[in-house]
Amino acid sequence: MERKIIWYSCGVSSTIAGLLADKEGTAEWIRIFLPNEDTDSERYLDDCIERFDLDVQTITADKSVDEVILKRRFINSPFGAPCTSVLKKEVRFAWEKENIREDDHITYVWGFDVNETHRAQRMIESYPQFDHEFPLIDNNLTKADCHGIIKELGVKRPRMYDMGFPNNNCIMCVKGGMGSFNLFRQYFPEQFNKRAQTERQIGHSCLKKCFLDELPEDAGRKLKVIPQELTVTGAAALQVINTNLEGKKLRKIS
Repeated sequence: MERKIIWYSCGVSSTIAGLLADKEGTAEWIRIFLPNEDTDSERYLDDCIERFDLDVQTITADKSVDEVILKRRFINSPFGAPCTSVLKKEVRFAWEKENIREDDHITYVWGFDVNETHRAQRMIESYPQFDHEFPLIDNNLTKADCHGIIKELGVKRPRMYDMGFPNNNCIMCVKGGMGSFNLFRQYFPEQFNKRAQTERQIGHSCLKKCFLDELPEDAGRKLKVIPQELTVTGAAALQVINTNLEGKKLRKIS
């Protein structure tokens, strides 16, 4: 059986990738829920479901990033973070074991943009048992292109983007740099202080050069808000999406 699976993160890029790939309206949209996400992700998810008439299945490990860090007593490394393995990969592997049959031909859809071809190639090499689609790369779309498209489609993006974060990731994402953590400190001080305490508890930091409670408030790169202008490339992709959505019961978001 031919099955197309859209791995949906409640980010703008994965939304646009899914809308480009779901040409027949028969793809399976699957979201891996993480308790450390900003609550506005739920609003965005509901808006997308309503606007685009989507059926999104949510799966989860029912564990938080903090629980994983405390159990492993390890935060991240150049080779990855344990929260990614436990809360994302292992959840996906469990879903595959329970839901993929021997006669299924699976195509996974990912939201990597044109500047992330290295990540797409790594995905192909890591999981050769599946086919993979990268609609943003195929349509030469950047992250900013996607933000212009979602605005034109009438959906307000998750608020973390308007705060200046480049992705709608977990609050206090362990893969962030000094600039990201200072932005977290500005908008989410309670979560910042909690993660700083956890670092001291296990004796390891998210950062290379210091613990979070030592981070100067002016350290790191100043993050810029992603613009939402519709580019020529974005307009072409928008036409494809509108064609894919023909026949669906589209609703305006109040």
